[in-house]
Amino acid sequence: MKPAIAGLAETLRAAGWQGRLREQMPLAPYTTFRLGGPADLLAEATTSAELQDLWRLAAEHGVPCLVLGRGSNVLVADRGVRGLVVLNRCADWDLSPSGALKVGSGMALAEVARRTAAGGWAGLEWSVGIPGSVGGALVGNAGAHGGYMGDVVEAVTVLDHGRVRTLARDEMGLGYRTSLFKAVPACNGRPVILDATFSLRPADAAALERRMAELLQWRADRHPQEPSAGSVFKRTEQYPAGFLIEQAGLKGRRIGGAQVSPKHANFVVNLGDATAAQVKALIEEIQETVSARFGVNLELEIELVGEW
Repeated sequence: MKPAIAGLAETLRAAGWQGRLREQMPLAPYTTFRLGGPADLLAEATTSAELQDLWRLAAEHGVPCLVLGRGSNVLVADRGVRGLVVLNRCADWDLSPSGALKVGSGMALAEVARRTAAGGWAGLEWSVGIPGSVGGALVGNAGAHGGYMGDVVEAVTVLDHGRVRTLARDEMGLGYRTSLFKAVPACNGRPVILDATFSLRPADAAALERRMAELLQWRADRHPQEPSAGSVFKRTEQYPAGFLIEQAGLKGRRIGGAQVSPKHANFVVNLGDATAAQVKALIEEIQETVSARFGVNLELEIELVGEW
């Protein structure tokens, strides 16, 4: 372990993280791909204050800090992540009588959708099948079934190079599967979303429940059940990425334990014994084949993190 990382570990133990700090912890259990090598240091933040403290201590020691939500839109390298990885489990909740919801960035988005719908609030029911966190969904401006995070978010609180500030929706650089956050490398330089405020509207709770059941069934019918990170590539200007991949004859293509899903060609799945390197190799083969066949460059929707 490098001296800076060892020094950070010592500082964290002295600050009361002794029983909550893990060294050389595999990250595979914390990603939906079920892939990823070890983090030098791993800690879990359950409050905004903890998240800020961990980030600042890492910065003081000159150690990279990766904040990981539910691990649903990332491919973590087999060699793991150098520095400190913080599991964001911040789940503060404040729903006003007017429908303004302020929620911690580490809360599972699907849980937010269920809780708000059960209370008769619409706006996030479309996201019930998305496995990511609130913060991760905002980084990628997640969307499904005609809804987008950018449609309902009003503002976010961020930790930006050690300073806490608020960004309004029009300051977040939200676009198709992107934001100003995603434009910055995932470690220390990227502003960390601490919480988000959404504007919801009243609706019939029973109708929202029915709608969410329909959406979950739609996803179950069309999406693979093996571990994956969801859609690997963004939609192109003319066609869905999955259509081009299928037309290129790659549906079902395998490299080791990684496979282009026979159910949905824009999903690369882990058949149980895949490595991150095999997934990456398959992703690159898809890009090269589609480019050669159709002259289209497929852009990644997922992020590659760690030591490649």
